[in-house]
Amino acid sequence: MPMGRPFSAHYFRSADGRLRLFARDYAATPNADPATPLLMMHGLTRNAADFEPLIELLGQTNRRIIVPDQRGRGLSEADSDPTNYRPDIYVADMWSLLDKLGIDKLICIGTSMGGLMAMMMGTQQPQRIVAIVLNDVGPEVSEEGLNRIRSYVGPSEPMANWDQAAAQCRAINSSALLDFEADDWMNFAKRTCRELPDGRVEFAYDRAIAKGMEPDNTTAVPPDLWSMWDGLRDIPILTIRGGHSDILRAETVAEMRRRRDGKMAFAEVPLRGHAPILDEDAAVTALQSFLVQN
Repeated sequence: MPMGRPFSAHYFRSADGRLRLFARDYAATPNADPATPLLMMHGLTRNAADFEPLIELLGQTNRRIIVPDQRGRGLSEADSDPTNYRPDIYVADMWSLLDKLGIDKLICIGTSMGGLMAMMMGTQQPQRIVAIVLNDVGPEVSEEGLNRIRSYVGPSEPMANWDQAAAQCRAINSSALLDFEADDWMNFAKRTCRELPDGRVEFAYDRAIAKGMEPDNTTAVPPDLWSMWDGLRDIPILTIRGGHSDILRAETVAEMRRRRDGKMAFAEVPLRGHAPILDEDAAVTALQSFLVQN
C-alpha cells in the first residue's frame, strides 16, 4: 500500500475520562485561507484508516481533517463496559475531542454508524455543524442490513496471515464491493485489520461492540431518527447511497428528500452495497461539489 498523506497522531481522553482515545490530524495546506475543518467518522467495525482512500484523492487541501478511532477500535482503548459502545457515548467523545482541539465549526462526514453520530451532533449543537455528509445511512435503517451485520460482527478467531485476512474481508463484504479484485481486498484488509505479535491477524475492533447489535438491544441505532432528521432541516446535507445498499433503501432516500422539500444533495454509487468506500468517481464528484459550496 502507498504511504498516503501524512498525519499527526493525537491522543485524547474520552468524555467520561476513562479511556485514552486516538485520532488522526491531517493539517491544512500551509499559508492557505482555512476552510471549515472536516470530521470523518467511521462505521461500526471500522477505524480511522477507512478514510485513507478518500483523503488520498482529496489531496492537499486548505481544510484540516480529523479522523478518530472510536472507543474500542483501531488505536483507541477498549471499554471494559460494553454498554458504553453506543452512538450517544461516541458523540460525547467527539465533542470532547473537538473542544480539546479548539474546533468550533466543522463539517461531519459519517459512514453508517458515523452518519448516525453526525445526525446526533447536528441536533445537539446545530450552531457548530456547518454541513453533514451521510455515507449510506439515514433516519430509517433496514432490518435486513442489520441482520447481515449481526451475522459477522463479534467474537472470532484470529486469522493465520494477511492472505487469510483478505479472504475473510472478501467473504464478508463481497456483496457490497462488487468490482473489487485481489489487490483491493488486501488493501481493505490492511485498513480493517491489525497484526498480532505472533504474526496472526485480527479485525481491529473490540469484539464486545457486538453487544449493542443484539436483536433485543436498541442502543446501536438511536430512537426517533425521523424526528432527528426533521431537526436537521437547516443544515446542508449530502447523502451518498450504495446502489445495492441493504441498509439505506431507495424509499428512505425519497422520504428524506421529501421532508426537506427536495433540498438534499444526493449521489448513488454503482457496484456498491453498504457502504461505499468514498473513493468511487460518483462519491468523489458529489463530495467535491458539496464541499465547494460549504
